[in-house]
Amino acid sequence: MPHGATSTVCCGELPPSLAVQIGKRIVHRLAVGQVDIEGNDFGAIFAQSIDGTHRGKPLGVADVWWESCAWSVKTVKSSKAFTVGKIRVISGRNNVNYSFGIKDPYADIAATGDGVLKIWNSRVDEALSEYEDLRIFIMVRDMDALEFTLVEIAAEQYVPSEYRWEKNKENNFEGFDVQRGEHCFTYQPGSAQFTVMHRIPASAYRFRIAHKPGMLEQEHVLRLTGFQDDWIVPVSAMPCAPSI
Repeated sequence: MPHGATSTVCCGELPPSLAVQIGKRIVHRLAVGQVDIEGNDFGAIFAQSIDGTHRGKPLGVADVWWESCAWSVKTVKSSKAFTVGKIRVISGRNNVNYSFGIKDPYADIAATGDGVLKIWNSRVDEALSEYEDLRIFIMVRDMDALEFTLVEIAAEQYVPSEYRWEKNKENNFEGFDVQRGEHCFTYQPGSAQFTVMHRIPASAYRFRIAHKPGMLEQEHVLRLTGFQDDWIVPVSAMPCAPSI
């Protein structure tokens, strides 16, 4: 895990300095009135924390890169950020009709499940076509308690024949490991949302923000920016477009 571009350690070995870098950026957002950390915002936080680059548009599943390494960056909300053992991570919208012409995903659930995994695998391949190493970085967050767990795992490709699919009571599909019988995936045909279940590994790094900052007053922020009333400039109304 790079920080300061000094060295890279093995996947999952998270240095305490990374938590400090991420934590201080969370504190900054709390201080300006932000109450939660989601999606793209956490991608930007992670990229800044490792001196990396946050991609405007993902390459496959890669959101952030540093040198030859890339990450798919996710955050998950949990009221048990320190003790949760398994988390659901939304990992893309896998449209099997667009990719494989499967118009009725319920007609053959096994074929739909295979298609969902193949879409994920193709996105991993796309990222690895540009980067030598691909990882998944997840922050489990409890913004009320200000407790966080950081997880880094290798990005896997899935062999479709190793999983079986069945419909649940919500008419969504669940994928299970054939050997272990473990629930590994959920797919929602209506929205094409693909969710991967991840276990929290022993290498996860947990931290708490022990002091919640007060929110900066508006006038204080404006003084820091040097705001002047003449920054607000009136603009004449635009002429109406001619009718056709």
